[in-house]
Amino acid sequence: MRILIIGAGGVGSSAALIAARRDFYEHIVIADYDGDRARALADRIGDDRFSAIQIDASDAQAVAQACREHQITHVLNVVDPRFVMSIFEGAFLAGADYLDTAMSLSSKHPEKPHELTGVKLGDDQFAMADAWEDKGRLALVGIGVEPGMVDVFARYAADHLFSEIDELGVRDASDLVVHGYEFAPSFSIWTVIEECLNPPVIWEKDKGWYTTEPFSGAEVFDFPDGIGPVECVNVEHEEVLLMPRWVDAKRVTFKFGLGDEFIDVLKTLRKLGLDRTEKVLVHNHMVSPRDVVAAVLPDPLTLGDKMSGKTCAGLYVTGKGKDGNPRAVYLYHVCDNDWSMKEYGAQAVVWQTAMNPVVALELLSTGAWSGAGVLGPEALPSEPFLDLLKDGYGQEWKMEERTA
Repeated sequence: MRILIIGAGGVGSSAALIAARRDFYEHIVIADYDGDRARALADRIGDDRFSAIQIDASDAQAVAQACREHQITHVLNVVDPRFVMSIFEGAFLAGADYLDTAMSLSSKHPEKPHELTGVKLGDDQFAMADAWEDKGRLALVGIGVEPGMVDVFARYAADHLFSEIDELGVRDASDLVVHGYEFAPSFSIWTVIEECLNPPVIWEKDKGWYTTEPFSGAEVFDFPDGIGPVECVNVEHEEVLLMPRWVDAKRVTFKFGLGDEFIDVLKTLRKLGLDRTEKVLVHNHMVSPRDVVAAVLPDPLTLGDKMSGKTCAGLYVTGKGKDGNPRAVYLYHVCDNDWSMKEYGAQAVVWQTAMNPVVALELLSTGAWSGAGVLGPEALPSEPFLDLLKDGYGQEWKMEERTA
């Protein structure tokens, strides 16, 4: 297995650091628009199995050429979702398998954005599913933590815990604090703006996919490991577009614990037009307002030593257990920033995202996971992933019984 990791930011660097401790591959090429950043990461790892190149991720032909030149078998895309389709297409052109942690972008319904879906997350990728399958190649999409690990939880719940599922509800929150900054997101602000200000998608079996208002559906969810009760709201996210394709459930939702301050900041950015991606003329230069916001905020990659707390990613499942009685469980994984910084020198949010595609790549290398076409994690058996996560990577996922 020869892997091309595209992106040497927070998630990409964490993925490389995690992979450096494993032996399932022959070589990993780290690629970034900033060649120096990619080379610095390879130098930090200090392993002959790693090399670095500069790449323009917006150019599918450049991605394909890099794959051919370095005899790449698997492409791991860990840059922001603007570049999904060019990397996805480049991998396809080169005949390489593909993995990502976020899917192709959505666009709102032109007339009823808070009722009807327009172009949904992943639609552009699923439109090419037959071509990937005909070519015998696999595109494993949404294999981060959310989407990713929680989608594996959905498969596990359907196969082992429930005879009938009422709701698959992704619930995510943290008690992380970034010290020394009034406002410093621990993940890409470009991506956070995209998913939080777009109309959230909900899926219901008798209705299909539909949208609602941003930040709707507020509920207080009690998170484990000392995080406690956090108000969560609807956010657009890939799980809602993935889970119903392979897991039988009556309803699928995604709710995120953002906090009032974060929501107020996002609403202000929208009011000022600073969430826009279309470029505007500023002193003879064309710039994207959202890119300016990202440029003035600290890089999440650099925040680890200023952070404290834990982040929790999980899936709340309700329905009937295998015995036919009402059941509710929360399947989850918690990452403590102090641990991830001490062990890997990586902050918790990006590290927790990055470990899952590395686990998936190892499963693909052994044949424990396989397939062709465009597939989500829930299309594949859950047991190999969860066993390797715990026994091979030392990451304990947990389950809590809740009141049904």
